[in-house]
Amino acid sequence: MTVTTESEKIKNFLLLNLSVLLISTSGPLGRFVTLPPPLTIALRAGVACILLFVYCKWMKFSFRLEEKVIVPVIVSGLFLGLHWVTYFYALQWSTVAIGMLSMYTYPVITAFLEPLLLKTRFQKFHILLGLMVLIGIILLVPEFDFQNSYTRAIAMGITSALCYSLRNIIMKKHATKYQGSVTMTYQLWMVLLLFIPVWFMYDLEPIVRYWKPVLALGIVTTAIGHTLFLQSFKHFSVTTASIISSAQPVYGIIAGMLFLDEIPAWTTVIGGALILSSVFVENFRSYRSS
Repeated sequence: MTVTTESEKIKNFLLLNLSVLLISTSGPLGRFVTLPPPLTIALRAGVACILLFVYCKWMKFSFRLEEKVIVPVIVSGLFLGLHWVTYFYALQWSTVAIGMLSMYTYPVITAFLEPLLLKTRFQKFHILLGLMVLIGIILLVPEFDFQNSYTRAIAMGITSALCYSLRNIIMKKHATKYQGSVTMTYQLWMVLLLFIPVWFMYDLEPIVRYWKPVLALGIVTTAIGHTLFLQSFKHFSVTTASIISSAQPVYGIIAGMLFLDEIPAWTTVIGGALILSSVFVENFRSYRSS
């Protein structure tokens, strides 16, 4: 039996929280890039896929997968692509706050789905934390007007949350057997295949204006951030990692304020406090239980 030392526990928590910070850059970057979301996702996946493939080859990671793992990796890649494109539509149709926060209902969705799909023990305390996050999200959303684009954005965000939850749960079973960089590379290949028609549907000329933020999405947000997050499943449950990652909207909203001049309503302070409180409690409980 492998015993996790105190320094390893701290390292695992720091890496998980670093992944949360890096992935949170998707909000302001996705809002800033005004390319059609399917085109942005195809570019993002292409950049990240090349970088991760080179990294895996350099580290001499094996790309060999057991036959029973191939279908889950393919399905998780499809869910990842759907998650990204619906998320970016939510960002473009609203604000960083609404786009990110509607998508970050996924910890609540995960808390319900994980016990059903992975046959894990149902933890009532996770539901309480999930409700705290949900209340925080409701407070952070400026308004629910079903006649404007915000309603469509919220619907897209929740759809994105469902896809992300399913992808994480599917990969949980295989995170301990394979390098996160390898499984992420396979998923990115699936995203690229899914979005092949995009290259024939849109004008590619505007890409030149956004090559820097697209590179940032591919390298910082995707290649590094998502790989670290996937690796965290070796040490934490999907629900735990999901609730801790609820800090992402707060980071994204702060970046939106600084770089996009999107100032949220006063309710953002209350909602953000609820989300950060749930993150702190889950961090502390996970650290003690591990």
